[in-house]
Amino acid sequence: MVRLHLKKGNDSLFLHDTTVKQNVAELVSDILAVYDLRLKVIRLCDEMQSLAKHGHFMPPNMQGLTEDQIEELKLHDEYEKISIPQGGSVECPDPIGRRSGKAPNEAMAEVIMKTITDAKEGVSNKLTAVNKTLTVKDVQDCLDKLRGAIMIVYPMKLPGYDPVQAEIDNCEDLSGTQASLEVIEKDKGSLWWAGKELMPEKTLEDYVGKNEKTKIVVKLAKKGSQAPGREQQMTEDQKKQMMAWQYKKQEELKKLHTADDGDDYYNSPWANPNSLKNQFQGIGNVKWVQIELCRHLVNPQILFELCRTLIKYSDPQHLYPAVSISLIYDTFYV
Repeated sequence: MVRLHLKKGNDSLFLHDTTVKQNVAELVSDILAVYDLRLKVIRLCDEMQSLAKHGHFMPPNMQGLTEDQIEELKLHDEYEKISIPQGGSVECPDPIGRRSGKAPNEAMAEVIMKTITDAKEGVSNKLTAVNKTLTVKDVQDCLDKLRGAIMIVYPMKLPGYDPVQAEIDNCEDLSGTQASLEVIEKDKGSLWWAGKELMPEKTLEDYVGKNEKTKIVVKLAKKGSQAPGREQQMTEDQKKQMMAWQYKKQEELKKLHTADDGDDYYNSPWANPNSLKNQFQGIGNVKWVQIELCRHLVNPQILFELCRTLIKYSDPQHLYPAVSISLIYDTFYV
């Protein structure tokens, strides 16, 4: 079996198995049957989430109106006493005024939400990562589970104008919505592979050869549209990882550039080559003082008194056991 990895744009959709002998027109029809039914499940899940939170849909002429406006216009919801959830309802007003605010109780809401979770997992594009195909039967099973959950929670059915009931009855009106742009009719779809559109009169064998153990990535598009973009060399996650690695290396180079050359240890006491000799001579803790004098202070007595004064104030606690004074007459300033 040839395995097709269906994509639309850069988004993965599902995996589909076929043979190289199948006609491209039939293949497109089979793929679109799964694709459109999958979109139906996703739309139904979204509307059922709102149903579990805020109850059934309000009549079109009452949507968006406040309670005062409804009383003033003398409008009435005919399904208010019909579409009652099993076990009673709880008040949870809809902030946008599309639903009645009479939501199912916690237990019934949990039934709806659990069914939604299972249905979304059944048609998720994450199935491509585990190499699991998606068929019409799989999607129909998810749709039947959603329909069964609605029948459990609302045994008296929902209003016909409620999007949930419309999806269940296959009479949904998607005109003017974003969802209508995603739907592709069976005779208006096309498949692209390797930058080429698969012609409906040919078979898959004409493009991929006779090998049945082939896996290819095909792009789904509408007829007459532009050719889908080619596959990216790297995924978004790989790009993020590469950018993080480059940033880390850049920071390491900055640290190496701003770091010292490593010669600071030359000024450390342990790096002094004469430290052992000084210890034996008893001058390990000597503080050496070099004094630069003017010519009129060459008198040794004056120099001696000056040094005593400096030692007194620089070492008041006599931390240094010995002090040596070196007179360097060559450095006297004129």
